Amino acid sequence: MNFALAAASGLLLVLIFPRFSLAWLAPAALAPLLFAIAREPRPLRRFFLGGVAGVVFWFGVCYWIQFVITVHGGLHDVVGWAVFLLFCFAKALHMGVFAWLAGRIVSSAAAAPGIAALWVAIEATHGSLGFAWLALGNAGIEMNLPLRLAPHTGVYGLSFVFAAMSALLTQALLRQRRRRLLWLCGLPLLILLPPLPEREEGRATAVVVQPNFSESARWTSDRVGQATRRLAYLSMAAALGAKARKPDLIVWPEMPAPLYYETDPRFREAVATLARVTRAPVLTGTVAHRPDGSVTNSAMLISEAGEPVSRYDKIHLVPFGEFVPWPLGFADKISNETGDFRPGENLVVSPIDGHRIGAFICYESVFPRFVRRFALDGAEALFNLSNDGYFGRSAARDQHLSIVRMRAAENRRWVLRATNNGITASIDPAGRVSEALAVETEAVATMHFSFIGESTLYTRYGDWFPALCALIAAALLVWSAVPKYSPEV
Repeated sequence: MNFALAAASGLLLVLIFPRFSLAWLAPAALAPLLFAIAREPRPLRRFFLGGVAGVVFWFGVCYWIQFVITVHGGLHDVVGWAVFLLFCFAKALHMGVFAWLAGRIVSSAAAAPGIAALWVAIEATHGSLGFAWLALGNAGIEMNLPLRLAPHTGVYGLSFVFAAMSALLTQALLRQRRRRLLWLCGLPLLILLPPLPEREEGRATAVVVQPNFSESARWTSDRVGQATRRLAYLSMAAALGAKARKPDLIVWPEMPAPLYYETDPRFREAVATLARVTRAPVLTGTVAHRPDGSVTNSAMLISEAGEPVSRYDKIHLVPFGEFVPWPLGFADKISNETGDFRPGENLVVSPIDGHRIGAFICYESVFPRFVRRFALDGAEALFNLSNDGYFGRSAARDQHLSIVRMRAAENRRWVLRATNNGITASIDPAGRVSEALAVETEAVATMHFSFIGESTLYTRYGDWFPALCALIAAALLVWSAVPKYSPEV
């Protein structure tokens, strides 16, 4: 029964995210697992209970990883499933550790805040330990009241609320003392936080191109030339249309085509001509090289005079996509490059017509602490260049969009998301999708955004809340190990 309850928690965690998006289940998602570990006194057995929940969760949410490493990574289907299952077991260790430790405080008077703090402290380690994707708090991107926490605590504040509510539900099911449910009185205090920004149309515009290039195409010199001309044509048609006003920026996404701004004169001249003719800067994804010859996944900003302004080299690379983790070097990379991509070293904020912008690339959106550094360094608008076509027709695109939306809410910044074939969208400072293009179609649109200079608490101080949660969880765990006086002894 306990293992069935643990699997039920894993399933509930799957259901709260796209493709199902049953976010109203988020406050109860951890309750079955917590109920199971409250009934299990053996630490090792609690660890395995958490492991079961973790495997179910990662398998159900990230099932598309098997497709990526098999179809685009060059692995045999059986080997692809084996590698994916190995990934699920590795990521399940986080939830195993959570269940092992949570069992020590699940029956205490401070179980609700203690378990929530423990969950957040462990959840914040995913990015540092290999791979991060959806945090529990991402389920609240459509919830007006919990989302008020995002500019103060980041996504982890929402995770704390949902985990605490699951702990309170567990205590009610265990029929513990009613006064322990008084922690519920803290939830109405969320109404005291500043409300989300009102909906409004952005005052600046950007021509955003979604080229819909094939991920499996074989790129020759002629095909690269055709693709470049098509990108330029779509951009000019939108920027110079009869009713179009001069755009503040033209944005091309991360693409599966080998587009080399620095070493391909045709591509470089096409981008420069586009900028001069439209009198608008161009932000584009490109493949670049470091001085030692290593390859980088980069974003280039070209001025309206056709001159390069800045280059940002992607810092957080995708496992199997842009580098192969040791010891799995037998897997081919998704990239067409002959060698591994190398991570960049410097975060770049670029000037544009009296303002400053920051561009983060694809998978980097899953790192809250990293994205907020663009706003901290002065970026007044954020751009996410991505290629989600490698995910196929899976829920990964919608999951990725919800992650980017949370970054907008945390930093109170407009985020323009330019993708190869979807989901291309404009996201307002409350994390709402303002405009979007249909997926898997060639499209171009003039999207709106605004430049915002104010910074949020989260932008200024980063992951202060997970650090506080780690201290709280550690203190409660130490306290739980201290022998308590009992009159009967």
